[in-house]
Amino acid sequence: MDALHNGPEPRYWEKVRTVADTLRELEGPIIIVSHVDPDGDAIGSSLGLARALKAMDKKVTWIADPPRFLRFLVKEDEYSEPIAHVPEGATLVVLDAAEPGRVAGAPVEGFVINIDHHGTNPRFGYLSVVDPSKAATAQIVKDLIDALGVGWTAEMATPVLTGLITDTGNFRFANTTPEVLHTAAELVGHGVKLAELTDRLQWRPVGYFKAMGAVLSTVGFHFGGLLVTAHMPRGVSVEDSDDFVGIIRYAEGSQMAVFLREREEGVKLSIRSRGGVSAQAVAVKLGGGGHVPAAGATLRGLTLEEAYPKVLAAVEEELRRVGYI
Repeated sequence: MDALHNGPEPRYWEKVRTVADTLRELEGPIIIVSHVDPDGDAIGSSLGLARALKAMDKKVTWIADPPRFLRFLVKEDEYSEPIAHVPEGATLVVLDAAEPGRVAGAPVEGFVINIDHHGTNPRFGYLSVVDPSKAATAQIVKDLIDALGVGWTAEMATPVLTGLITDTGNFRFANTTPEVLHTAAELVGHGVKLAELTDRLQWRPVGYFKAMGAVLSTVGFHFGGLLVTAHMPRGVSVEDSDDFVGIIRYAEGSQMAVFLREREEGVKLSIRSRGGVSAQAVAVKLGGGGHVPAAGATLRGLTLEEAYPKVLAAVEEELRRVGYI
């Protein structure tokens, strides 16, 4: 919660209103971006805000590269190419990026507004609303759009609800608070077709299911089953592979799951945890970040064979910290 850093709850609303007032008064262009490898919250929160600002006749450029399973949310005329420099007089709005180095689509320069829910966010930018108590950045965007005073439409509400759905694991994760459910109900009330949206979010290409078989053949159990791992075998490639960590995390008895993918820059890790074990702590040890139940990192310059021992050592340290071993 932003209040943990900046005082009681009213401080959050003060910051939301300040950002809303600032956006309302802007006359120059607004560029909206999020983080590399965007997920449902990154796409949903940024797209929802972009549409709300466009409804206010603001000049908005939305820059993002959504994964395949989220492209149904976006109209063709909403895509914009990444930029090398932020134009003079423009405002850069960064959503769901835990740190400046994670921002994709534009350099972090000029007048920057930072909206996020990651506890590790250093509060960069001239204005920031960072509240780790929120289940998703989309939850903050819902409050921000309310504060802007723009009339809600289903086209705004659908991507914002997508951010909530994906970051709460379809309302199954521990971050699904009464506030989250109330926010979701309000968004559905703005015209979201919930059954259609939740069904569409589960669509995957044929190749995904073939890759799943290859990934599941790599599953390994460590520390008496407390840790479950899997990786993308070489020669196998598919979009939306972040789902795989969500599959292996349900291994009975496991407290942590790690999915590894070898990329050109190194090995990317997706980490999930439960039972008081911190995925965030493991990710930070390995140079990444995220939330306590869900985090990630990239082990740069390493192969899969080199990455596994580092992962096991970091997880073992965390399991010892909480008393599991």
